[in-house]
Amino acid sequence: MAQTYTTYYLEMTSPDQLKAKPQRSDLQIVECEEPQPALNRFLYQLVGSTWEWGDLDDWSDAQWRAMVENEAHRTWVAYHRGAIAGYYELFRPDGRSTEIRYFGLAPQFLDRGFGGPLLSYAIQSAWQWPGTERVWVHTCTFDHPAALANYQARGMRVYQEEVCDISS
Repeated sequence: MAQTYTTYYLEMTSPDQLKAKPQRSDLQIVECEEPQPALNRFLYQLVGSTWEWGDLDDWSDAQWRAMVENEAHRTWVAYHRGAIAGYYELFRPDGRSTEIRYFGLAPQFLDRGFGGPLLSYAIQSAWQWPGTERVWVHTCTFDHPAALANYQARGMRVYQEEVCDISS
């Protein structure tokens, strides 16, 4: 029996389109200016395990290092009361179109009002990266049920949808 899922591609073409959620005073968001591939691997597993992210599960240390040390890649970590609440990665290999490559919250911070402020900060970070002309992201029906709505509430618009089949 085949099961389907949908991937949504969203974009923002001007910083004026951002409908930011106010930042929370109890959320500190810090850029990891010193690349640490092991940290990125940990964050990917911490956030992604809930949603069955698996595309990087078999990556070698060298692959993680190549990604994280790439000048087109940047990482931010969000903390609440000293605990990692979530993270995001930006990737801009062409110098113009910035992808929110990975974005999410640690499991214990889901449904607690952190997603909108963290996404707002991620989009602002993307626009503040000199040269950015477009910010984009993709999400799918395997992600948090509120993910698509959060992206759209922040002002991103769907520009492409793909429906895929998976065999059971």
